[in-house]
Amino acid sequence: MTACLKFLRSGKVKDIYELPDGNILFQFSDRVSAFDVKFPTPIPRKGEVLCRFAEFWFKKLPTRNHYVRTEGQDKIIVKKMQMVPIECVVRGYFYGSLVQRWKEGSVKLPDGTTPQLAAKLPTPIFDPTTKSETHDIPISKQDAIDKNLVSKSEYEWLEHTSIEIYQQMFKIADAAGFVLADLKLEFGKIGNEIVLGDSIGPDEYRLWPKESYQVGKTQESFDKQLLRDWLASNGYQKKFEDDRAAGKESVAPHLSDELCHELSSRYIIAYEKITGIKF
Repeated sequence: MTACLKFLRSGKVKDIYELPDGNILFQFSDRVSAFDVKFPTPIPRKGEVLCRFAEFWFKKLPTRNHYVRTEGQDKIIVKKMQMVPIECVVRGYFYGSLVQRWKEGSVKLPDGTTPQLAAKLPTPIFDPTTKSETHDIPISKQDAIDKNLVSKSEYEWLEHTSIEIYQQMFKIADAAGFVLADLKLEFGKIGNEIVLGDSIGPDEYRLWPKESYQVGKTQESFDKQLLRDWLASNGYQKKFEDDRAAGKESVAPHLSDELCHELSSRYIIAYEKITGIKF
């Protein structure tokens, strides 16, 4: 099959090829990125986990999507789409960048919100961003419409559908012993219809074990938040932000074997608990 593939691009975590029939092949890698910086150190078996999670969610969720079939341990074939140029983020908890943006006054929280770290929001909020290979930026409904990224009706459909998917995934995660704190989804068009696209896995959401969840504290995570927390505590997050402000490209540090294997283990545990399938 390799000789028949047309290489399109290499993303943060997957390589993308076009097949002779016009479909697209995603090859998931063991690469990891955080704070929009790619790391050279691979995370063992991460690509396999992301591939299996993508297949699981696309088959489980009722929303129409672009998944066609799985091809081997780390590849899926999907239908070619024209991607919608915003990333659809749904937040169910007061955590991550939402906290700082609220402190800065750049985001409004639902009425009745307790602005305490990791507190559940009264209702999930739709918090989209621009779509970029470098740095995604939060965008308002009006800006998304004014910049012709989407129409008003498309934005409202994306908002409703994204929140609905989050709530469906929240129930599945809850039954498996996890809190799904937030979620990033991508959509695209096949003809005139908007369908769910890209992939869904621990790189696209925050997942906390219910048994250790506690409001007011940094949460134990079964996603790549473990890496983000390590980078923040060692000063790399600020360095990356300073580099970005200065227009410089950040150099990613080498990740220890211990951190890489812990990340790998948590991805696998999350997969097995949520899907009920042995990895």
